[in-house]
Amino acid sequence: MQKTQNRWLIAAGAVGVHLPIGSVYAYSVLTLPLNELHGWTKSDVTMAFSLAILLLGFSAAFLGPMIDRIGPKKAARLCAALYTLGIAGSGIGIHLGILPLFILSYGFAGGIGLGIGYIAPVPTLFKWFPDRRGMAGGMAVMGFGFGSLVFGPVMVAMMKFMPVWAVLYTLAGVYGTIIFLASCTLAPPPEGWSPTPGAASQTQAAAQKTSGMPSDMTVKEALRTPCFYYLWLMMFTNIGCGISIISVASPMAQETTGMTTLQAAGLVGVMGLLNGLGRFFWASVSDYIGRSATYAAFFVLQFGIYLLLTKTTAQPLFYALVLLMISCYGGGFACLPAFISDIFGVRQLSAIFGCVLTSWGIAGIVGPTVTTLLLERTGNYTLVLYILAGAMAAAFAVALLMSAAVRRLKEQS
Repeated sequence: MQKTQNRWLIAAGAVGVHLPIGSVYAYSVLTLPLNELHGWTKSDVTMAFSLAILLLGFSAAFLGPMIDRIGPKKAARLCAALYTLGIAGSGIGIHLGILPLFILSYGFAGGIGLGIGYIAPVPTLFKWFPDRRGMAGGMAVMGFGFGSLVFGPVMVAMMKFMPVWAVLYTLAGVYGTIIFLASCTLAPPPEGWSPTPGAASQTQAAAQKTSGMPSDMTVKEALRTPCFYYLWLMMFTNIGCGISIISVASPMAQETTGMTTLQAAGLVGVMGLLNGLGRFFWASVSDYIGRSATYAAFFVLQFGIYLLLTKTTAQPLFYALVLLMISCYGGGFACLPAFISDIFGVRQLSAIFGCVLTSWGIAGIVGPTVTTLLLERTGNYTLVLYILAGAMAAAFAVALLMSAAVRRLKEQS
């Protein structure tokens, strides 16, 4: 029988897969260099990022069944190949000054690699941590949250002494190597393995207590339940509202509280840290209070945060509110895999996980787009914040419906 401590190596491997692909959140550091080099506008450059996030969600949905079939090791290596190709190809596009090549490489190949890598290690990690599935999911996606914090400064430092395309060539090799090495650790536990003798029954009971019943549904069965659509709406709202604030955090801080450019940049950096830490914290909390209660807490907290931000001009309070909001944003991602496994089981976890992640692809475009349009028309953030607060109130209502639907499924099982 495998030693219990081996599961921590699996966890490290999951973080190792997620950390490089999380560098996508450091994408904004490319905007100014590409404008100066080729005159590409912000909207031109942002198109590649938007396409990558869109393809992340939809590739995860369509390729989820394949990931379940081929296993985490091969899936992670496929991620390494595609993400490396996407980063290197975008470097070639920059080097040659071909914008469509840059967009297609980063957005298409890179985006598909992101989708595969994001969900590849999660089902196996749950098998190693049946007693702490929330924490396990939080550990994996914590790496994604920390990606920008690690690689953003690295990219900025490298661009001081080499051209931007050379930076991408170099990082393509670094990312691919890290993901490949991390994939070597990914393997399911032996048949009948449990963290401690007798733990299997205990952890099953814990899962029942947390948020429902592991019923091992197929994708088709999951899509026929209200729970799937409630969960999709909850994720869409949490992501759309959170990413709206992320997209305007720096100018908002400067315009509403008088922060300097340097102070606002510091806030954005700390947001990256809280995005990662919040994932681990909230996912671990969800193991004790339940997934439904945790999401309800996200929506109640953010409802209050957005209303307070309409009146906040003091820098310390603004800092605290935005950091609490970003922890809830990251926490939504972290609790999602365990929530799915609680309700639908692990039989086709990757496939169902991917289907729910289509909410990310759509929210990543809708949220910032609507926010930008409102800001252009009103010239201030008040209306945006009221709309976000209203969205959180609606999401809380959906969370209540979700809890009721989970109870009904449990009674039917």
